[in-house]
Amino acid sequence: MKIERPIACLITTGALTQENFASEKDSFIDRLFEAAEDGVDLIQIREKSLSARNLSELAADLAARLTGERTKILINDRADVAAAIGCAGVHLTIHSLPVAAARTIVGTNASVSCSTHTLDEVRRARDAGADIILFGPIFATPGKGEPVGLDALSNAVEAAEGAKVLALGGIDETNFSGALEAGAAGIAAIRALNDRATRRAILGKL
Repeated sequence: MKIERPIACLITTGALTQENFASEKDSFIDRLFEAAEDGVDLIQIREKSLSARNLSELAADLAARLTGERTKILINDRADVAAAIGCAGVHLTIHSLPVAAARTIVGTNASVSCSTHTLDEVRRARDAGADIILFGPIFATPGKGEPVGLDALSNAVEAAEGAKVLALGGIDETNFSGALEAGAAGIAAIRALNDRATRRAILGKL
């Protein structure tokens, strides 16, 4: 995944459910396509309430819509869905498959991304061969505990030893530059990158 400027990874909101999928899917994809047009590099599909069938349909329809765009798709947790649809890769949490197991499913040319919250977790993700490591929360964000701060981010970048570290948690247009100055290869966000005004403010400065 060769990107010259810092990476912007939009994490989806989790708003889709089995009940609203049919009525909301198309507008959901419209908003993600709009984000791709604005310049986000990665879209991490994090729709935890969907069945495998509906998640596959969402990913396939979004992938078709993104044909010709530079934006790539990561699927949260479901390496099988990522492989079946031919997405760029899979994103794992501490409760997901191990990196090596996910790699056997998505293939060596796909990206494996991991969420981490401590330096030990960063090192484990690095040693397991993760391509992208999300680390945070860097700044205060609702429901995510105490922020770790920019010094911890800098330490995580050092611990990652070459794996791309994306700053996660409380990222907005006022503080993302601090994360990049701390050494992050980019940012990952739900609220900031799903809100078009904030997204454009950030992407316009990357």
